[in-house]
Amino acid sequence: MCGITGWVDWERRLASEPAVLQAMTDTLACRGPDAGGTWLSEQAAIGHRRLAVIDVEGGAQPMVAHRQPGGRPVVLTFSGEVYNFAELRSELRTRGHHFTTRSDTEVVLRAYLEWGADCVERLEGMFAFAIFDDETQRLLLARDRLGIKPLYYYLYAEGIVFGSEPKALLASPVFEAALDDQGVLELFAMFGTHTPGSGVLRDLREVRPGTVLEFDRNGVESRAYWRLASARHTDDLDTTVETVRALLSDAVTRQLVSDVPLCALVSGGLDSSLIGVLASRAAGALSTFAVDFAGSADDFRADANRPALDAPYVRTLVEQIKSEHTDVVLDVPNLLGTFERATRARDLPCLGELDASLYLLFDAIAGRSTVALSGESADEVFGGYAWFHDEQAVARNGFPWNLDDTGFANVLAPGLKERLRPREYAADRYAEALAEVPRLPGEQGSDRRMREVSYLALTRFLPVLLDRKDRMSMAVGLEVRVPFCDTRLVEYLWNVPWATKAIDGTPKGLLRRVAAGLLPPELVSRPKTMYPTAPDPKYDAAVRAAARSLLGSESTIGPLLDAERVIALIDGDSRRPAWMQRMALAYLTQIELWLRQYEVKLMVSV
Repeated sequence: MCGITGWVDWERRLASEPAVLQAMTDTLACRGPDAGGTWLSEQAAIGHRRLAVIDVEGGAQPMVAHRQPGGRPVVLTFSGEVYNFAELRSELRTRGHHFTTRSDTEVVLRAYLEWGADCVERLEGMFAFAIFDDETQRLLLARDRLGIKPLYYYLYAEGIVFGSEPKALLASPVFEAALDDQGVLELFAMFGTHTPGSGVLRDLREVRPGTVLEFDRNGVESRAYWRLASARHTDDLDTTVETVRALLSDAVTRQLVSDVPLCALVSGGLDSSLIGVLASRAAGALSTFAVDFAGSADDFRADANRPALDAPYVRTLVEQIKSEHTDVVLDVPNLLGTFERATRARDLPCLGELDASLYLLFDAIAGRSTVALSGESADEVFGGYAWFHDEQAVARNGFPWNLDDTGFANVLAPGLKERLRPREYAADRYAEALAEVPRLPGEQGSDRRMREVSYLALTRFLPVLLDRKDRMSMAVGLEVRVPFCDTRLVEYLWNVPWATKAIDGTPKGLLRRVAAGLLPPELVSRPKTMYPTAPDPKYDAAVRAAARSLLGSESTIGPLLDAERVIALIDGDSRRPAWMQRMALAYLTQIELWLRQYEVKLMVSV
């Protein structure tokens, strides 16, 4: 896992801009603490920061190859892991390619030389990369199928800048941090939802998942190289269970390949426990980590979202797989002090304690492991969230995880809300998503609707969580792998009927059948439990006090807000659970912090 960045300009002489390229590359040092490198030509500047995971001694980047001796260079900067690189290397050797390293990076570069931009269709894994082909004077940007690894770009008249994170682009002289009307709508109307391609800041874009973008003197071309495909599922239940178990087991085994220490993140829930037991079977000795808050047992109050504490379930798993386990216990004061670092990691307002606690967990792990396996995305591919099973949520003519059609934009000032029309903006984004759904001919009723809901989850909800996971982990130089995002598994489950996924009327019933016999019964049957939040009343009070300060005259965000609605949240909105109010208020304070920290130019008239 690494950080990549670069700049191509057809008018400017980039060979004379090494300081700018170094500055852009340096912003990504947290993503690649082990090494860094740059490459410059007249029209291109390519930077890289490396987190060494495979072939620690080799694999330095940017990596350069030539089609023939003395030919013009082809330069690669690569982030991620290609899990089928060994098979691809063998195939490329039969085609006459020679390798000087054991790295998957060299496999990607040689694959490009052999197959051009179509090479991306042969890669299995999580990745984002850029290739500048000096012979064709063409830049290729590519991103993995589900968008596990990020890749942003800014296109202007004479060129393009790109990077793993917006901060790399902001270090260039051609891009500035500005927030316009659409950015405000993304921050407020789409809170908790991701619009593919949007980077929130004005004119900042991201390469969409499963997409390649090619840029030359004639402009830019973008094409999807992967989409979900709908087809009739013909396997019976037993075959489906065995197929899913085999695909998941193989995904975990492939993702154990590492030349550096590896661990698993566990919560005592079904998803992470299944990853933990499969990893332990394949690898033998395994380290595991879990997160908790100091005093959580004292302040805990069971509810529908968190019916029980994680700790007893974590102990059950650890006793079964005999892992070397560490509980990372977070203090609330540390959590409050982490907001700024979490916002800097995301280059966007963070999600309060959800991001801050994840940052602290990864920070504690980073000194002991370089790679971690996570159970992320099981709820999206198996349909585990409560809103998958809520008839009203499913029937809503909108994103099912939203409580209403205006969402967080309710806190915007009345005049601004009237002008921006957030309800209509969210409805348009929802309609765009539905128009993309790959339909199955003849599919009707609940089957048709649950296919839509599954697509929304995979393409609009999951990206928020993947981005959170990537940015908080890479901020401390930790690579997190997500076996449930294995493309083969996702493609197979996409066509499994909803009645099979929710077999026995149980959320993730199919996954529970897969886990039966692998995990103790209490872990197999444990209800979905949300990520732990800070239960300390002092933290809650501090967040509400910070939000109240936003309504003062010194606030940047204050003029954008409806003071009455914010005060209602601060005082306690009976329509929303306390944790949701606290997260919304923390998010408001993070918007203020982000605007100041990044010196964002507000281009919004109230």
